[in-house]
Amino acid sequence: MTTTLQGLLDKRAAAWEKAKEIESRAASEAEMSAEDRSAWDAALADVQQLSEDIERLERHQKLAAVDYSQVITPDADTKEAEEARERHGGKQGVEAYTMAWRSWMRDGNQDLTSEERSVLRTGWIDGKELRAAGVATGAAGGYVVPTEFRAKMVESMKFFGAMRQVAEVITTESGAKIQWPTNDDTANVGAILSENTQVTEQDVTLGQQEIDSYMYTSKLVRVSLQLLQDNVLDFEGWLARKLGERIGRIQNAHFTTGTGSSQPEGIQTNAGIGKTGGTGQTTSVTYDDLIDLIHSVDPAYRLSGRVQFMLADSTLGSVRKLKDSQNRPLWEPSIQAGVPDRILGYSYTVNQDMPAMAANAKSILFGDFFAGYLIRDVQDVQLLRLSERYADYLQVGFLAFARSDGTPQDTAAYKAYRNSAT
Repeated sequence: MTTTLQGLLDKRAAAWEKAKEIESRAASEAEMSAEDRSAWDAALADVQQLSEDIERLERHQKLAAVDYSQVITPDADTKEAEEARERHGGKQGVEAYTMAWRSWMRDGNQDLTSEERSVLRTGWIDGKELRAAGVATGAAGGYVVPTEFRAKMVESMKFFGAMRQVAEVITTESGAKIQWPTNDDTANVGAILSENTQVTEQDVTLGQQEIDSYMYTSKLVRVSLQLLQDNVLDFEGWLARKLGERIGRIQNAHFTTGTGSSQPEGIQTNAGIGKTGGTGQTTSVTYDDLIDLIHSVDPAYRLSGRVQFMLADSTLGSVRKLKDSQNRPLWEPSIQAGVPDRILGYSYTVNQDMPAMAANAKSILFGDFFAGYLIRDVQDVQLLRLSERYADYLQVGFLAFARSDGTPQDTAAYKAYRNSAT
């Protein structure tokens, strides 16, 4: 797979060099010939297609690199495995719960043995308050999912959510509201003290931030009995992907542009403006604009090693056409596997929930998004199985619940480019 990726990178680099060569030749002539224009368009189209293929393959490799068997092995050295062992009574308890949960998911309650029913109860009752307590119970048709299923679903959420790739993500034991103190003392400075002079005072002002948890649902997925009974198919993996993709899409939209009222506040929603485009730039951005945007973020953040751009794919298409004062493209395609493409030397994340360039739109973000935005997950995910509702269709309904929230935690860490209003 790595060889294939490197081959695509080499092809894109060659197509890009060809496009630049044609453009450079045309720059020295009065007008680009029809033949050169056709070849130039073809080379740029090749770069575009190869870039999409590279991005798709890199995402696939990230998902394939996760060793799910190591995540859920009963003796695995992970926090999730340790918690599962504690809740289910050791290594054998974890194995028993996973097998009982799979039997329930495929065949429902009616075919469970009394031992399996007893084991499943440990997913939500163990003599102490659980993270999912009060959310749903086995009697309602739902159980906490095993770590393997949860890991696959979370990976799918990351795959469809650019915000989860760049923000700080924490997992908490409960869904209770979390509060923490904040302080911005950057405007205060020390002073020279003269002899026999009393020291002046300068108060430190503290603020407070908080993050909650919202219940997200995948909505209902209907599955045929034939698929449930066909053990040669990876039904669990398929279902985890479908549920994770749905939750991932809505969460990424909220983490990007959420209003903060009855939903998370998005990173873009109230972002500070680092640069506003000039009159007429309702759907465009210039080289100078991007330079100003970069330098609107304090060097303390720019030196973190994590700063990057965030923009929609349509905006990236416009940026890729920009050139500096020496007629060199701002976009720099990578020629090495594992090394991202860059804009003005900085990597970028394509987030399709970012607004496209339009009048007054905050269409580009730049900064340290890990320092700037916090995503909070409540650990347990629960799956409901609806056996009777679609029985006349020979189908079973499944829906998952996951609790999450997101909030800006340091708005000085990133800034936005805003298109002109006119």
